[in-house]
Amino acid sequence: MDIIERFLNYTKFDTQSAEDADCVPSTAKQLVFAEYLKKELEAEGLSDVEMDDKGYIYATLKANTREKTPTIGFISHYDTSPDYSGANVNAQIVHHYNGGEILLSDGIVLNPRKFPELLNHVGEDLIVTDGTTLLGADDKAGIAEIVQAMCYLRDHKEIKHGDIRIAFNPDEEIGMGAHHFNVEKFGCEWAYTMDGGDVGELEFENFNAASAKITIKGVSVHPGYAKGKMVNANRLAAEFSAMLPADETPEATEGYQGFYHLLSISSNIEQAKMSYIIRDHDRDTFENRKRFMARCVQQMNERYGEGTVDIELKDQYYNMKEKIDPQMHVIDLVLHAMQAEGVAPKVKPIRGGTDGAQLSFRGLPCPNIFAGGVNFHGPYEFVSIQSMEKATQVIVKICELTAGYNS
Repeated sequence: MDIIERFLNYTKFDTQSAEDADCVPSTAKQLVFAEYLKKELEAEGLSDVEMDDKGYIYATLKANTREKTPTIGFISHYDTSPDYSGANVNAQIVHHYNGGEILLSDGIVLNPRKFPELLNHVGEDLIVTDGTTLLGADDKAGIAEIVQAMCYLRDHKEIKHGDIRIAFNPDEEIGMGAHHFNVEKFGCEWAYTMDGGDVGELEFENFNAASAKITIKGVSVHPGYAKGKMVNANRLAAEFSAMLPADETPEATEGYQGFYHLLSISSNIEQAKMSYIIRDHDRDTFENRKRFMARCVQQMNERYGEGTVDIELKDQYYNMKEKIDPQMHVIDLVLHAMQAEGVAPKVKPIRGGTDGAQLSFRGLPCPNIFAGGVNFHGPYEFVSIQSMEKATQVIVKICELTAGYNS
């Protein structure tokens, strides 16, 4: 099976995860694909194939060398984003893209003026949607690349490698992918998530992340007799929002700049609830952001009475750079592999997080490598076939270079 057929097969499964679920995985339909994937790995001859009761899949490509070699791993997630439908995906192949508009379906056009990333792939073969669903290259492209690389190594025994572990997990898109990942069972010295974007992307810095839940207690009184009595939670919510820097929001920042992001607000006179996320690459600045938001709450309470405003702060994940920096050979191997395969590295910080960030803090250094997809989480998502092939080649080369790491 070639990588195109493999990936297209994967896109036929609806694996959308759900934010508010209280089960693992968050949707039962993810397990349908997990069972399919488990059987495929068994059919391809991998060893130690197993799936636990939460849908986490583990497998091994056994070493073909007697040399002492580190055991490394490759990881991808199989859920798709709750942001857009992943059901009934109708993937289409645009052969030898010419640089113009791509008609996905009646009235829906993938336009390079709006999505200039397309122009990086002129002359390549693109897999696109029909404009009614996302594609699922995030991260089924990563899965296809990992499986294809394992099959290539299986069939090319002249390429020496140690034990290679692979794992596929649910619920990454809702921030839960690493929570039930069995690092001890995985048994790797380090690993890579194949969950990045366009060709060459290599990421080992990500945001430090926290959530902030703000609850404002109001007092509802008839507006005609409200003087000195009413506390309008709607107005206090607006006041609190205005206390945060207007130029430190996602729409006003880039690169290493952090932000406060208001995810949702529900309010009436008696009560307002605001949900924020706090992000910053620098750990000290991240801690300062949390303290600043807490001070804003304190100032509101000083103004309107103790207990009027409450904040619940919860750390979500941290910058994996703290754990990668002491082991930069993990990055050097990728850079050498990319160079060998003619891929220009694009090292950049992730303005978000990955399963690898959480895994790095659980003792498994785990940077993120490109999988080739572009425009994730929406109907204009696409992936270049040539990009997937390059990602597969980089995986193979990493395995080969790691075999000589301790030599």
